[in-house]
Amino acid sequence: MDLLYIILFFILGLFFGSFFCCLGLRLSTKTNFVTARSKCDNCNHPLAWYDLIPVLSYIILKGRCRYCKKKINPLHLFIEVVTGVLFALSYYSFSFSLDLLLALALVSMTMIIFSSDLTYLIIPDEVIISFSIIIIIIQLLRLGLVGTLVSILSGALLFFFMFTLMKLGESLFKKEALGGGDVKLLFVLGLVLDPFLGLLTIFLASFIALPVSLYLLYKNKEHMIPFGPFILISFLIIYFSKITSNDIFTFLSLSYLL
Repeated sequence: MDLLYIILFFILGLFFGSFFCCLGLRLSTKTNFVTARSKCDNCNHPLAWYDLIPVLSYIILKGRCRYCKKKINPLHLFIEVVTGVLFALSYYSFSFSLDLLLALALVSMTMIIFSSDLTYLIIPDEVIISFSIIIIIIQLLRLGLVGTLVSILSGALLFFFMFTLMKLGESLFKKEALGGGDVKLLFVLGLVLDPFLGLLTIFLASFIALPVSLYLLYKNKEHMIPFGPFILISFLIIYFSKITSNDIFTFLSLSYLL
């Protein structure tokens, strides 16, 4: 039965991933995501429903638009598959529970931000505000009022830490080093992580981003590289590993004694 649910959540994630990718791109360009029809990024031809079946349409069309034959942005396929995998992982990790609901909300936010930040270097405020409210409501159900207030305080601490880093970077480099969206994102993640794990998330994100950034700078001479996706990758690693601050402190203590 668990295997069946894992498969169902994977399929569900594929369809939601298609929607999340579209939502992230449209929010960044202020396009109406409710009424506007899906269309080819290259020729702007409206797409039929059979052009929008997650993964399957991409494979059948061999990654090209049915109408202009130009390559479809592989970001769509990437977001669909990764969302499917993360939805399945969420069920595998938490089964049917409020923790599952929280995990699905976090994955949904992650995929929307991935789409927008990778494409336009934008983390829409609408996403941050909406998911802050959703996660606070879920935390109220999970933790009660006191626990939720603690999680909001954790989010505020991480926000101010990231804000300080942003201002310090601007002072040192005389230009924008971090985006405001990255700072706001840390508030949302702080609703789930304690401050220590939040700091670990930032450190791990920087560690992952460094070689990628150096490669992109060398190949493309890019000066603006989105940091949001790296924050979210490190967050998902920590979140789904279920590691706690106590686990880390215990490990460090034992390592010191040995």
